[in-house]
Amino acid sequence: MKKIRLFSLMLLAFPLVFLNQACGHIELFEKTVSIPGHAWSSDFKPEFEIEISDSTSVYKLFVVLRHTEKYRFNNLFINLGIKGPGQDSTLILRHELQLATNERWLGNGINDVYEHRIPVGLLGDTKAITPGKYTFSLQQIMREDPLENILDAGIRVEKK
Repeated sequence: MKKIRLFSLMLLAFPLVFLNQACGHIELFEKTVSIPGHAWSSDFKPEFEIEISDSTSVYKLFVVLRHTEKYRFNNLFINLGIKGPGQDSTLILRHELQLATNERWLGNGINDVYEHRIPVGLLGDTKAITPGKYTFSLQQIMREDPLENILDAGIRVEKK
């Protein structure tokens, strides 16, 4: 009976180990916030804090978005704010996020909701990063304000 339990436990654990090795990357952080009323006002600037302790690694930075199929544009312009440990000011980077072609949405869709994880840069690719707390912020800067049919916005950081 103990052998059967041990074998069952190993069968359950094997896929978890395999999936962890097969992905080829280590997920470090992903967090999204719901956009109030599914209408993203330029005044609503969600912030995300992450502690990075490994200064020798390079980290990929993604913007995570969820929207309905009723979203009216193929793209989304944002300001991405990055404030590192010991910094007094926030670096603001403007990005155009391509969400669709003229034929289809580029993200993954379920029913009428689409999700995108769009790469926007690297941390630590040109010089070692400083260990500590990093704060990221997102602001939509489209002409339409508030921006209708945006459900969630967030940040994903993973080791390269």
